[in-house]
Amino acid sequence: MSFEHIPVMSREVIDYLSVNKGGIYLDLTLGLGGHAIEILKSDPDVKLIGIDIDSEALSIAGERLKNYKDRIHIVHGNFADLDLILSENGISKVDKILADLGVSSIQLDKAERGFSFRLESNLDMRMDQSAGRPISYELNNESFDNLVKIIREFGEERWARRIAKNIVIEREKSPITTTKQLADLIVKSVPRSNEDIHPATRTFQALRIYKNNELDNLKIGLDKAIKALKIGGRICVISFHSLEDRIVKDMFRTLEKGCVCPPKTPKCVCGKKSIIKVITKKPLTPSEEEIKLNPRSRSAKMRVAEKTQD
Repeated sequence: MSFEHIPVMSREVIDYLSVNKGGIYLDLTLGLGGHAIEILKSDPDVKLIGIDIDSEALSIAGERLKNYKDRIHIVHGNFADLDLILSENGISKVDKILADLGVSSIQLDKAERGFSFRLESNLDMRMDQSAGRPISYELNNESFDNLVKIIREFGEERWARRIAKNIVIEREKSPITTTKQLADLIVKSVPRSNEDIHPATRTFQALRIYKNNELDNLKIGLDKAIKALKIGGRICVISFHSLEDRIVKDMFRTLEKGCVCPPKTPKCVCGKKSIIKVITKKPLTPSEEEIKLNPRSRSAKMRVAEKTQD
């Protein structure tokens, strides 16, 4: 089975990260290798380390990147473990970093991965299929209160209580095991609205984020990535929903500000210093032309920062 894969905002990524040629490029979310291919084509002197937690995606990426095998090293792992990954590969600092936080094409378009409410299959949602249980386990075993918290906190879903209540009622009759079961239940739970998105969108997002611990991994991985960046190096992060973007924005802002002492304090006593400069004061978004070619890029927001000191 082939998957259509169009890297989001690839021109902007190259423009903002190619200030200096060559060096070591770190792709924290290699996926199917779309950005990596564009980066390696644009700079014959760059070497790239590609990390991803999804072994199936890495297998496809490896085949797509075989023409660049002398300049790329692929690692199966979680970018939250970036310090260990770099240490194991004898690397202390890198020149450029990219993190595209979107769900990959293979996860959305392959029914049996259980990510999409548009494709009927078993509910799974694990990015690393070798770890843990499918999301259907939590769906059928978490308490009502925990389900409400998950759906509300990670999906920003206003109808979280109603959806959670109906999940509990339904699972008492028979386990909820398929994407269609869950999507149909949500459609019946949520009042009709004029929103463009499917009623199940937020709940499926919430369950995916929860299952893969995405937000905590982002906080940990982003902090480690900035520490691994050389002075003068740049990091680019592409997010696809407000929860991710808020984490990136807040961390960039905090690390740019540095000192957190009260304004009237005559001398800094907190010891915190500014270590980055935010290049994109407002996030970049895809052009209308790109959105037409790749509708999945619609919600993308790209933020870029440059390391100023360690």
